[in-house]
Amino acid sequence: MFKQYGCLNRFAKLTPINIIRYKYMVQLAKFKGTAIFTGQELLPGNMVLVLSDKGIVQDIIPESEAGDNVRQVNGILCPGFVNTHCHLELSHMAGLIAEGTGLPAFLTSVMEKRGQQDPDAQAIAMANAEMAMWQSGIAAVGDICNGTASLQQKKESTLYYHSFVECMGFVPTFAQNRYEYSKGVLEQFREAGLPCSIVPHAPYSVSADLFALLSATPDNTPVSIHNQESEAENTLYRDKTGDFLRFYEHFGMDATAFQPTGTNSLPAWLPWFRELPLILVHNTFTQASDIQFTKDNALQAYWCLCPQANLYIENRLPDIPLLRSQGCTITLGTDSLASNHKLSIWEEIKTIRKHFPAIPLSEILQWATLNGAMALGIADLYGSFEKGKRPGVVVIDDIDSKRII
Repeated sequence: MFKQYGCLNRFAKLTPINIIRYKYMVQLAKFKGTAIFTGQELLPGNMVLVLSDKGIVQDIIPESEAGDNVRQVNGILCPGFVNTHCHLELSHMAGLIAEGTGLPAFLTSVMEKRGQQDPDAQAIAMANAEMAMWQSGIAAVGDICNGTASLQQKKESTLYYHSFVECMGFVPTFAQNRYEYSKGVLEQFREAGLPCSIVPHAPYSVSADLFALLSATPDNTPVSIHNQESEAENTLYRDKTGDFLRFYEHFGMDATAFQPTGTNSLPAWLPWFRELPLILVHNTFTQASDIQFTKDNALQAYWCLCPQANLYIENRLPDIPLLRSQGCTITLGTDSLASNHKLSIWEEIKTIRKHFPAIPLSEILQWATLNGAMALGIADLYGSFEKGKRPGVVVIDDIDSKRII
């Protein structure tokens, strides 16, 4: 009789009295949808997901063995989504930046406008953005932060956050000062008991001296970096031409110390982080040679796609078929409300399916769940319906996604 609760092995040695007590102490929640996505595969609609009263996965069993009180929902049951790239602290910038400007112009607008709203308005915007993520089914977030604006929100949050404290400084003489500032921010997140690591912003905004300091930081994993989001990044490294030179001039940055490598940007910085798990974000202009270099030189790489933001900024998507053909481990992110209309992983999935309809839904759902959990190092609790995990439960229909647990 206890097979239906997924508890046969665990309670094999309990006395009948104790088994009866346990049965009435723990209320099991049982859900049946049109299908169940486990984190790795789609199961048919005759299977039932069994959870404890705390939302901990107990089992997935046939409906014929599930007994009474099975809750029927109209849609696919899926583990909570993992958003591996977000900028919560930019939530107050929704609608402020024009679309289709290209990355250098977009960054210019962000840098000039991000401080124009008061802290209280920023806090309200972050709380609203987080609630929208929660309601749409996001369970965990890899979140970029340049300061402590999001710290209080994260201390009080139901979502899991890993905060990537972003460090930038393209002028080598300022590397130590920039590093110390970001290290101070990191320590405040650590003192609050929040998972975090200090990471480089992007190849076009971090000097070799600063890359060296960041790579030597102890107990610092995973590392996230904006990678090849614009062709201007590659041309900067190949021959020191392109739009980033005008970007530096606009902000009075001295780029004379930068020496081009004659390669795309990725081979120039990746060797600093050979031994660390990497989350490469955007990859809009990544080429096959970059992927091969990463395979040859990185311990573990996750390729995070933020398609809505890529369309918003560059009106271009990454070469997803290339990433798939090369066996890349893909994850999904939303970027920020400065570069997106919603912080919704399901909206990112819908965009991918619209442009690449041949990719199986189950594969994309794995990018959004288990792969993301692995990238953030939290696959022991999130990302899949495996016994003992507490990933949250999302119902997906053709239009929307919403959290039910």
